[in-house]
Amino acid sequence: MSTDYYTRLEQRRGPHPSTQILSSLARALRLDDDERDHLYILAGQSPPTRVGADKHVGPGLMHLLTKLDDTPACVVTDLGEILAHNEMYTALCGKPPQYSGLDRYIVWRWFTEPSARKMFPEDDRERLAHKHVADLRAVSARRAGDAEVTLLVDRLRAESPEFEEVWSEHRVALKAPAVKRFVHRDVGIVSVHCETLVTQKQGQHLLVYSPLPGTDAREKLDLLRVIGTQSMRATVEK
Repeated sequence: MSTDYYTRLEQRRGPHPSTQILSSLARALRLDDDERDHLYILAGQSPPTRVGADKHVGPGLMHLLTKLDDTPACVVTDLGEILAHNEMYTALCGKPPQYSGLDRYIVWRWFTEPSARKMFPEDDRERLAHKHVADLRAVSARRAGDAEVTLLVDRLRAESPEFEEVWSEHRVALKAPAVKRFVHRDVGIVSVHCETLVTQKQGQHLLVYSPLPGTDAREKLDLLRVIGTQSMRATVEK
């Protein structure tokens, strides 16, 4: 969205904004749920229904992401769709593309796009594959009958023999602290402790990647903070 387009919207000279534009504006302006709904109504659109995984990131979480200026962090749905992230997340993992469709979900990309695994050491990939499936099974049970979850599971079972094999093991898991190792092209392997914090909104989590004690992760993150965030700002997925 250009500055000129936003200015014309404020002056009521622009075209009716789409729901995608309104969603992006609500996040950028850090509106709460009621303020977001009012924005939709003013624009002649129906506010999004508050069912399933709420994808609006509230002002409190956005403020917290900004304050975590030395630690990678992001806000995701229970299906792994990135909703917002801070500068350090971008420095460590790169800026997430603007995915659409099933590509929005990390578990879909993991089992259908080989490039999704390049960020992690080869020795860790089998374990992570099982964790993705176990997490999805837990979400599937909690959101039984949800069309979004059902479509994702059905398509994965049809498209990925690997997913079908792991899914048939019937392992289940809830979001829990975990150690992850990221492969960064400039600093090598960065070992972090991934803490999943439940927010006030159902189906929305804050992931915080703190340096793993006993490793050189703190030094590498400090280096990335200097070389990787100089021209970046806290980012919201649009």
